Amino acid sequence: MLLLITERFAPDLGGLASSATRLVNTLCQLGIEVDVVTWSRYLQPGEVSPPETIAANSRLYRIGLYRHWDMTMPHTLNVLDWLHQTYDYDAVWGHYLFPSGFLATWFAGLKGLPCTVSARGNDIDREMFPPGDFARLQWTLQHANLITAVSADMGRKIRLLGGRDDVLVLKNAVDTEIFFPQHPSGNKVNLRDALGIAADEVVLGFCGELREKKGQQFLLNALTTVRSQRPACLLIIGEVRASQESLLQLYKVQQPENAQRIIVTGHLSHPKTVAEYLRLCDVYLQPSLWEGMPNALLEAMACGCCCIASDAGGIPEVILHGENGFILPRSHLHKLGEAVLECLTMPQEKISKITQAASDRILYEYSLTQEQLQLQTVIARLMPNSQ
Repeated sequence: MLLLITERFAPDLGGLASSATRLVNTLCQLGIEVDVVTWSRYLQPGEVSPPETIAANSRLYRIGLYRHWDMTMPHTLNVLDWLHQTYDYDAVWGHYLFPSGFLATWFAGLKGLPCTVSARGNDIDREMFPPGDFARLQWTLQHANLITAVSADMGRKIRLLGGRDDVLVLKNAVDTEIFFPQHPSGNKVNLRDALGIAADEVVLGFCGELREKKGQQFLLNALTTVRSQRPACLLIIGEVRASQESLLQLYKVQQPENAQRIIVTGHLSHPKTVAEYLRLCDVYLQPSLWEGMPNALLEAMACGCCCIASDAGGIPEVILHGENGFILPRSHLHKLGEAVLECLTMPQEKISKITQAASDRILYEYSLTQEQLQLQTVIARLMPNSQ
């Protein structure tokens, strides 16, 4: 039986919650019993919610966050002790390096259990710099029995930080039965009308929680540039992080007409709805400043979007420039609008070839089936007696 610790889990927002939820569902399908421990801001500090059933013999526990980690983590260890005495776990999994990975590695060491941690993105690119705790990050990487990384790029960074060469790449995955290209006979008109998108407007798309690391300023600048040449709107499939609202408000003051063509859907809880919105996008934009492997980009490619992305993190591992999308170096993100205009002038035949290659790449290399095969390898190393 496996104990998995994650900072977020569905219905929490963000890619971390999505990947943790998908990972646990796949593990359950493989016949692994999983108990999940996560934290919640909606419970009283230290409160432990009644277990939620995930699958047969698999449960989810939520623990109320204290104001600071120096209270939350020791209390969480007490809860983990109680759970281990009850269920006698065989291994521990920390999803994201801090706090989950560190706590998983420490608890597993105390109990003599094998553990694995999965590195996702910010946990390396941000946590190694102040105010992140470099020493705790490095300790976790050096003491976990097994480490998985979401991209080969992250694997290289872990080798440098942790001094180990046994990192496994566990790719993000997409449900290709939900995220797939629009059928030629599909009708987008009704959805466009519902969103107030004019027939002649180009739809620039972004999916997720818009914030600084995702290139928010470059998206706004691109909208300005494109609208100087032709009608266009920016469709944000998700929401803007509260701390970043001030930048959007400033744009509304400086560019009131362009700001009127920013459409924010708000959080969408159903993946099928997200896929429908992605298929509206004429060009999908991912101008990230740093990344692991953005699931939203994979989903956009699966839906047959024409994608322009930065070269951050593992993005160049999935987008081959000019073949299944376009890469814009982070040093050139100020030219994102020009890149969009150039893309829009390409012959439709070439665009169709690129978008087909994008959806094919996801189908054959980033599907749930591929993730399941990768997880079998991880479990075989972590819990050899479970096979």
